[in-house]
Amino acid sequence: MDIRIATSKDIDTLMDIRLEMLRVVNHMEEDEPFSEQLLECSKDYFLNGNQTTCLVFDGDKAVGCASISYIEVMPTYSHPTGKRAHLMNVYTNKNYQRQGIAKQMVNLLIDDAKEKHATEISLDATDEGRPLYEKLGFKASEECMVMSI
Repeated sequence: MDIRIATSKDIDTLMDIRLEMLRVVNHMEEDEPFSEQLLECSKDYFLNGNQTTCLVFDGDKAVGCASISYIEVMPTYSHPTGKRAHLMNVYTNKNYQRQGIAKQMVNLLIDDAKEKHATEISLDATDEGRPLYEKLGFKASEECMVMSI
């Protein structure tokens, strides 16, 4: 397995594996289409957004991906840099699960966040992913409130 940080040259592969992931987690049919808005905005974000994405390859085939997005907010006592990160879209193709691939991707992105001086990494965990994140040191939090607009 080859795990590496994606570059703009990987955009087609990146889009393919992300759409595979979205189909799986949203229980979609393989031929069910995505909106043009989702496709365009996703591609633009990967090319221009403040993020790091890693890809996992078995030969030439992408079999996993994970992304971490960065935001800056006003520095606080607990977060003096104001730099925060959000881990998302951790995905391994079903034929490659339970081999430690997700753990390797998450560790790579944790290291990236540390290099960028983020003081916090948040994530939205599925029940299936929660044990991995807990083993890596993530803790459940009740601090956040959200409003959908």
